[in-house]
Amino acid sequence: MSTGELLSIEPLELKFPFELKKQISCSLQLSNKTDSYVAFKVKTTNPKKYCVRPNAGVVLPRSTCDIIVTMQAQKEAPADMQCKDKFLLQSVKAPDGSAAKDITAEMFNKEAGHQVEETKLKVVYVAPPQPPSPVPEGSEEGSSPRGSVSDNGHVNGAEFAAASKAFVQRFDSEEKSPEAKSLISKLTEEKNNAIQQNNKLRQELEMMRREGSKSRGGVSFMFVVIVALLGMLLGYLLKKT
Repeated sequence: MSTGELLSIEPLELKFPFELKKQISCSLQLSNKTDSYVAFKVKTTNPKKYCVRPNAGVVLPRSTCDIIVTMQAQKEAPADMQCKDKFLLQSVKAPDGSAAKDITAEMFNKEAGHQVEETKLKVVYVAPPQPPSPVPEGSEEGSSPRGSVSDNGHVNGAEFAAASKAFVQRFDSEEKSPEAKSLISKLTEEKNNAIQQNNKLRQELEMMRREGSKSRGGVSFMFVVIVALLGMLLGYLLKKT
């Protein structure tokens, strides 16, 4: 901060987050430390490159004034990100009640005997803030891990595939153990026997139907009984498999 008798200036370096082909602005604050009206004027060594608003004005007693300095979009970056541009802020006491329209170049003429304070301001380019790193795909909860292997416990795709393959092989080997094979074989045999028994009962039932012309009443009752027993037997065997 400048400690002149008239104005305090903050900051003394104009810092621009430099980006190619982008217009960039920064602010400058002037504080009037006196009980008088203070007129100011801003000059630069490269007026075509910068736009200063306002570039001249009046700061009321014990008041502040903000200045916006805008750098035009640049097509190429300077070597080593160094900038040689400079600004000069001039300030002088002004008559009470003065306004921006009352400021003249003669007010800042030292040769005319005016006490003019001057403060030089540097231009500094700074790297723009970096955006946050994108979250790796699959890192959210419930997603498949696809990140790289690291010491903090992340698993990469290769290890995940290997672990999955080992799990499947282990599951298959357990499923095909002797006990499992024996149980599957036994259930399959019982199922086949049930099917054969069903076919046999159907054949016997067909024979009884053919003889039904002689005793329809008795055959009908026996037919219902056989069908019921057949259904119960099949239901029990199929449920067991």
